[in-house]
Amino acid sequence: MKKVLPFFSYLFHPIFIPILGTVFYILNSDGYFPKEQYYLLLFQVIIITFFLPLSFFYLLKTFGKVDTIMLSDASQRKIPLLMQIALTIILISKSVTIERFPELYFFFLGGICSTIIAFALIYAKIKASIHMIALSALSFFVIGMSVHHELNIIYSIATLFLATGIVASSRLFMKAHTMEELIIGYVSGMLPQMVLWVFWL
Repeated sequence: MKKVLPFFSYLFHPIFIPILGTVFYILNSDGYFPKEQYYLLLFQVIIITFFLPLSFFYLLKTFGKVDTIMLSDASQRKIPLLMQIALTIILISKSVTIERFPELYFFFLGGICSTIIAFALIYAKIKASIHMIALSALSFFVIGMSVHHELNIIYSIATLFLATGIVASSRLFMKAHTMEELIIGYVSGMLPQMVLWVFWL
């Protein structure tokens, strides 16, 4: 267990969640656009939510602003969270627009709201679990998609809840968070997604 549990913290690292949400959207959308359009969408999401943040991380690490990609120190989260907010705003204003990809637009908008909450909580000296924020946001986006498109994806939803539980156990095992921080993170990711359901369900 000592080797297995930490693996899940890396496997479901928050940096992968936007890509997973986009892949799920593409596989379960109504196919209004040609495949090439969806490939371009996925490519843009990968660039903006994965490669650019990763590049910024290594830049910050070079200057000694962060130590690990897990951002275990709450004070090290400020710049990465602000950059994530800025990059996601660019993404939904230029690529994932409400006119073209409404469901995915609100997924990312909810992600921005959750990131703002996590940023604000730093000043309250609360280190909300970003892993829980990301996984709960993805879980409730998938639930929303299942309702919106009348999809029978109960196994996908169950798998996400199982993964959330395993990652939560991993974070506790690694002493990265307390139970309260995990719960705060989960609620911070869930609530924006549920509130935004009003606009697209």
